[in-house]
Amino acid sequence: MTLTTLLALPFSTPSWAALRKHRPSITALILWLVLPLSLVPPLMLYYAGTHYGDAFLTGFGDKQWRFITTIFFLAELLTFAVMGWLIHEIANAGTRRIAFRDAYLLAALAPVPLWLSSLGLVVPSLTVNVAIALGALGVSCGIVYHGLQGLCRIHEDVEAMSATYTIMAVSVLAWGLLIALIWAF
Repeated sequence: MTLTTLLALPFSTPSWAALRKHRPSITALILWLVLPLSLVPPLMLYYAGTHYGDAFLTGFGDKQWRFITTIFFLAELLTFAVMGWLIHEIANAGTRRIAFRDAYLLAALAPVPLWLSSLGLVVPSLTVNVAIALGALGVSCGIVYHGLQGLCRIHEDVEAMSATYTIMAVSVLAWGLLIALIWAF
């Protein structure tokens, strides 16, 4: 598995064949990908909130960032577990089939751009961070779409688009709930 292959995942289906050959276990995914990368957004939120929170919105710097980021991290882990199950259920509707291991592989890879987009919080600009997050969301859509095609061997674009739409709709809803969590506290 090369870096070029990994970078091609959101943009091409053939790159998923190489990943399918070297499928990591769910435990390895959690330990080496999900846990480390899901720590990035809470750490960046804590940094941004405590150093220049009011540059984003008035009163943003006065929030209880330790509590918020801890809950945010736990919610991210719960979201990973639920999304793996959801991808498995949606992808197995009809004639398609995906193994639990592949569903969780996709659930682990799809949020990577969103997790990494939190690095944009080093820039104290709401506009810049919204733009980065929306770009990351687009790349995540590509990962889900091409991942479903590659892991389920879906050859019909409409079928892959339909499953991707459903998965991404739930993902955006979960993402929105995580963002609402930040504003609630």
